[in-house]
Amino acid sequence: MPRFGGALFYEGCVSFNRPKIMGILNVTPDSFSDGGRYDSLELAVKQALRLIDDGADIIDIGGESTRPGAEEISPEEEIRRTVPVIAAIRDATKDHLEAPVISIDTRKPDVAEAAVHAGADAWNDVTALTFDPRSEGLAAELACPVIIMHMQGSPETMQNSPHYDDPVAEVKTYLARRIDALEFAGVERENITIDPGIGFGKRQEDNLAILSKLDAFHDLGCPILIGASRKSFIGRIDGSSADDRLGGSLATALWSAALGADIIRVHDVSETVQAVKVWEAICDN
Repeated sequence: MPRFGGALFYEGCVSFNRPKIMGILNVTPDSFSDGGRYDSLELAVKQALRLIDDGADIIDIGGESTRPGAEEISPEEEIRRTVPVIAAIRDATKDHLEAPVISIDTRKPDVAEAAVHAGADAWNDVTALTFDPRSEGLAAELACPVIIMHMQGSPETMQNSPHYDDPVAEVKTYLARRIDALEFAGVERENITIDPGIGFGKRQEDNLAILSKLDAFHDLGCPILIGASRKSFIGRIDGSSADDRLGGSLATALWSAALGADIIRVHDVSETVQAVKVWEAICDN
């Protein structure tokens, strides 16, 4: 998996290694923004190829919705939704000069293992590998990059009155503990990327505080992923619906890039790639 660069601050501007763009591919019937759009193998592979053509460095494939209030599905159903898509993308891109990086977005170790065996490169887990006691050991065994996210509660309950006294400090402390636990389990630190979990068990003020102080997370010494695309905190600012939040998503992506985010997880890949390229050109001029 490609290494992720950081940011250097100088004279009020930013010179950064362009963040990797992670394109979202939900093969679910109920995800908050694109649920049901790519729930057939043909449609999912076509969308993956479109995301790659648009400039995505990573394709993140999820088979279980983790939107607020979403219900858990079985590992077998999640495997049925995701593994054929991963295998088909690998087959469709086998002649590409640079094979796309594929991550599996799952909290279940059985799904992660099946996905990696089918061709996935990385494991993106919204529970920071805490959902199942087998997860840490499997991550060490697979020796693949893992993305660990902070979430207060579970998808079913996370927006039921979340509370923080200091969201930045509390999320940092949680992620630091998870990094230590994973290293103790045998996961190499260089394989760990952190995600503060925008919208996952957070109030509006928590999301904004974390984004505004994103550079504080560099203290943890791991690459940072930000996934804020089309999320409801944008709609709370201007009243927009999930499908009408491109401007807010781009603003958040550029802000995150400026503060050193290494991966930006988005629905709108081509627009984000263009925005980041223009930002980079201005800063490097």
